[in-house]
Amino acid sequence: MAETPQSYRNHTRWHPPFHYFLAPLFLLNIIFALVQLIRFRDLDHAVWFALATGLFVLNGLSRLNALRVQDRIIRLEEYLRYQQLLPTTLAERTAGLTTNQVIAMRFASDEELPELVGQVLDGRLTKGDDIKRAIRHWRPDTLRV
Repeated sequence: MAETPQSYRNHTRWHPPFHYFLAPLFLLNIIFALVQLIRFRDLDHAVWFALATGLFVLNGLSRLNALRVQDRIIRLEEYLRYQQLLPTTLAERTAGLTTNQVIAMRFASDEELPELVGQVLDGRLTKGDDIKRAIRHWRPDTLRV
């Protein structure tokens, strides 16, 4: 079965083990621990609630930290791409882009990148979602966390 090409409509990554198993499991654990703490009001249940909360936060931080590293790598890759594809004057101006703008533009094809970077630097496109919507020829990014 052929995989659907990536586009704006389907580019968001849902990681089933995280989104459909771990996050709901740890959230239910917090809720259950809180109910037990309210029912029994003792130190054991307070510790259980604290540990349940800590596990939930740890689970979220592990995902957020992986995404942060991924964003840094994307930023590095894109700045190297800018040096290769953009005119020198335009490439020098890309230092003024936000990380979110750089991350959004990674989906732009090599052909449309100079025009898109110009629109972002001129302030015509500022938000990541608007940048992604403006891309006509989608360059898929399938190696995501």
